[in-house]
Amino acid sequence: SDFHDVGPGWAETAIAQLEADVAAGAVGVGEIGKELGLSIRKADGTRLRIDDPALDPVWAACARLRLPVFIHTADPEEFWQPIDYHNERWLELALFPRRRYPPEQFPSFEELMTERDNMLRRNPKTTFVIAHMGWHANDLPRLAKLLDLPNVYTEVGAVLYDIGRQPRAAHDFFVRYQDRILFGKDSFQPEEYPYYWRVFETRDDYFDYYRPYHAFWKLYGIELPDSVLKKVYYRNALHITPGLPQAGWP
Repeated sequence: SDFHDVGPGWAETAIAQLEADVAAGAVGVGEIGKELGLSIRKADGTRLRIDDPALDPVWAACARLRLPVFIHTADPEEFWQPIDYHNERWLELALFPRRRYPPEQFPSFEELMTERDNMLRRNPKTTFVIAHMGWHANDLPRLAKLLDLPNVYTEVGAVLYDIGRQPRAAHDFFVRYQDRILFGKDSFQPEEYPYYWRVFETRDDYFDYYRPYHAFWKLYGIELPDSVLKKVYYRNALHITPGLPQAGWP
């Protein structure tokens, strides 16, 4: 089942599919893509909100089946903003203009964030992993309010450029929320991984990011303790995903 035909009977079909997937070995749900909230329509033609109550039975089933839900909501806030010298992502948007979300065609960034946060709070028994630090890596106090919810985790894919430019704040944030942050990547690009290790594991200063159109500034190492690194790299994933092999890890 997918989200394109949400209407009468949809939840029952989706839950039956979840149960079959678990029987076949599934250990989690996702990635639930950004199309949820942005563009998917219900059976009646209206936009499917992220916090639509019709989805709640499925989230409840995920809790019952002990399936963490990995969800990607929206994109960087700059993708909703004008392409001008105030916009840090102007070069990316100039190179890839289809990544922009014209306000007359899409719900606003804040509308999507509100819907997501409503969904997280309304389903406290379901474990959610919000992708890309919730697009709040540039606003860590805002992300902290989400991670203060007992059912919410996050991951670091595709936001290293924000982590590495605020090394002291990021270090303190990762230490404080060391039980809630997972390592993640948008795609398997082996040449990019050393940048993550350098940011997380060293105190190096002023080095390049791997994708200039994402960030034209330099990065700094946040030198996380080894105990925190182990949680971020794998222990937190094992904790929230009981279906993963639990033995054989250092």
